[in-house]
Amino acid sequence: MTGAEELEPFGWQHFYSGKVRDLYRNEALPGRMLVVASDRVSAFDHVLEPGIPGKGRLLTELSLWWFETLADVPNHLGTGDIPAPVAGRATIARELEMYPVECVVRGYLTGSGWKEYQATQSVCGVALPAGLSDGDRLPEPIYTPAFKAPMGEHDVNITFEQSVELIGAPAATALRDLSVSIFTRASAIAESHGVILADTKFEFGIDSDGIITLADEVLTSDSSRYWDAAAYESGDRASSFDKQIVRDWLAANWQGEGEPPQLPQEIVDRTAARYRELIERLTA
Repeated sequence: MTGAEELEPFGWQHFYSGKVRDLYRNEALPGRMLVVASDRVSAFDHVLEPGIPGKGRLLTELSLWWFETLADVPNHLGTGDIPAPVAGRATIARELEMYPVECVVRGYLTGSGWKEYQATQSVCGVALPAGLSDGDRLPEPIYTPAFKAPMGEHDVNITFEQSVELIGAPAATALRDLSVSIFTRASAIAESHGVILADTKFEFGIDSDGIITLADEVLTSDSSRYWDAAAYESGDRASSFDKQIVRDWLAANWQGEGEPPQLPQEIVDRTAARYRELIERLTA
């Protein structure tokens, strides 16, 4: 993978790394960032080894495709030349004042939502009908925000009312409505390609003109849960196009204490293949 020193000749200085992305600033381009997607893969708040070969390029390609498909939604993409060492897995982005809320929308009941439903018959304060099963489609998409925790800590699911306390009613309402609208559009597009968008998370910020702006990655295999529609209809609710393969293997082979074990090559290869297949299916 590219080191920070390889980008210094192009004027880019590293200032932050998340679980998957590395961010750089350039004094010659104020208000702009270079966002580099790595091949790192994370699960249960841990970065795992080895990475998924080509993952950074695949995530970038899919994000750019969705940004273009949803071009009427303001996004953080900016202009500028991408340095050769990170070509294909980096974007130039406008710096935003980010909201401390992850905007999660669920069209199906699964994952942490399923666990919460079993205990409370609700998800993040949203009451749901009785008798639902893991993987069931919800009557309508629900908005279940999360508080963005510092790196290394787990994001905390919150209610809409708690998001109002964090950022105020006008912003919380706007984020909710925009998130559900984008999810609904994206779901229809995915379904037309034989793919189910089960859930996803969006991140938004405010630009210099005060406009709510879609940021980070959008509708990728890392930020979303995608299923094969034909497999789902036949009763297979585990045929996913995301890193669920990694989560499932780790959950079965690690108790959550200490450093997680290395991923077997088979898991790495299967995950990379599913990432590639999703892009092929959506963009065909």
